[in-house]
Amino acid sequence: MQNDDRAHARRKFLRRWGALPVVVALPAWGAHAGDPRELIATPACSEGEEPTLRQVEGPFFKPRSPERTSLLGAGLQGTRILVSGLVLSTHCEPVVGALLDFWQCDNHGAYDNSGYRLRGHQFTDSTGSYRLETIVPGVYPGRTRHIHVKVQAPGRAVLTTQLYFPGEPENQRDFLFQEALLLATTDAGGTTAGRFDFVLKI
Repeated sequence: MQNDDRAHARRKFLRRWGALPVVVALPAWGAHAGDPRELIATPACSEGEEPTLRQVEGPFFKPRSPERTSLLGAGLQGTRILVSGLVLSTHCEPVVGALLDFWQCDNHGAYDNSGYRLRGHQFTDSTGSYRLETIVPGVYPGRTRHIHVKVQAPGRAVLTTQLYFPGEPENQRDFLFQEALLLATTDAGGTTAGRFDFVLKI
């Protein structure tokens, strides 16, 4: 491998996994106000970053989901997780006002096809950031744990993809699984946090 290739590979590694922890507070998960949880730091972006991989929409997408940053609700069982990150251009610029539409199954592997349980959309803030409170999805025949998402910069084409969880036995048996779409996860005090930065071809 040439020096340029090594440098590019290292930048991609750092971008996906980060280098240092930062502290965020998650009071919505039952922690006391100001109770810290560790989350992987915002990784460096490099000019000409490759866009996030596209994946199939699947049969369970529903349009017109409610706008919300938390998919948690009464009676919802499962391990809670905070998924956060940035939406960036291939020039490492944050995309303000980008639409993110999430949908997933519950911890038993079932989708709500009659309502909007575990479905919702939001927009990135002035820093290009998003934040989603949800649960870790279950598995069902042929699929590993995953979260579906559509991402769209204002006035641009929609990116449809899926996010995956590291260390899952079913990952290698799922024909759609892509390592490049793995969340970077941490676990502190029984609370799980995951990070993924989307890169749009703009």
